Amino acid sequence: MASLSEFVAKMPKAELHVHIEGTLTPSLTHKFAKRNSVPIPEAIRSLDTSSNEYAFHDLPSFLAVYYSAMSVLLTAADFCDLVWAYLQKAHSQNVLHTEMFFDPQAHTSRGVSLPTVIEGIRQGIVKAEQELGISTNLIMCFLRDLEPGFAMATLIDALPYKDWIIAVGLDSDERDNPPAKFANVFQRAKAEGFLVTCHCDVDQKDSIEHIRQVLVDIGVNRIDHGTNIVEDETLVDLVKLRGIGLTCCPISDSVVTKDFKGKEILQLLRSGVKVTVNSDDPAYFKGYMNENILRLADDAEVSRLELVQLQKNAFEISWISEQKREIFLEALSKYAETV
Repeated sequence: MASLSEFVAKMPKAELHVHIEGTLTPSLTHKFAKRNSVPIPEAIRSLDTSSNEYAFHDLPSFLAVYYSAMSVLLTAADFCDLVWAYLQKAHSQNVLHTEMFFDPQAHTSRGVSLPTVIEGIRQGIVKAEQELGISTNLIMCFLRDLEPGFAMATLIDALPYKDWIIAVGLDSDERDNPPAKFANVFQRAKAEGFLVTCHCDVDQKDSIEHIRQVLVDIGVNRIDHGTNIVEDETLVDLVKLRGIGLTCCPISDSVVTKDFKGKEILQLLRSGVKVTVNSDDPAYFKGYMNENILRLADDAEVSRLELVQLQKNAFEISWISEQKREIFLEALSKYAETV
């Protein structure tokens, strides 16, 4: 029998929770800074690019580095190269389909035009589809610690690119920024034909109320993170009834909360909730898809068949055509026969 690491490495996968800005490694940061003739951000200036690792110890220190590093992303070529680098890595880990978040407001607020961001990302997606055969969807996120008016303006400005964006989401600092704050934005997004997802980060103030808001008031198609839902059986029953999936991220959870939420993920999985495992911000949290799956497998009592089920969930809740879904699920089913 193959080792666990080999089994995970070869398993067909879908990744549904990855921030493209969170794939910006220190080496890429240095590359783009040099190409654009801009200073290396102070928060990462002293890092050894050979280690390709950032240093932080909690959520505030992570966000300080995260937004600082983005300052080197200035041209469409930068965004294209960023996407290409991530999709190469995902492909190397046998990810067949990925759905990437991007944060346009983090770029337009510092003077980078929306067309530069979206067209650059699109170029990277097309390149990867043509050269690697990897399937990709794009999710545009709003920064919840900014005003809803800015989010609405961003949504309207992005309408010419509707064919390239499958859904809209909500991320960034959740403290005192409930999903209901953006209800009108999501209502307009739905009217324009976008699918909707929202981050409900782990162990936040009012976590359960925020999960209730996204399910009942906003009516999301998916929830990002969201493992605190185990605290309310009524909400668990609701996501099962609607077939709504959760995109969980064990390694980032372990950094932000000191608990990788493996127990909760498995509790939800075994109760029939369509939970999945993803990488979140892999350049920062030092773990891509395989590493996150192995973290769950190493630190929780999970069977190989349950690891397969996590990937089945991911393909089932992904926003792809039924034809693609059948192809991916068939590949996974054949692989599962090796268990």
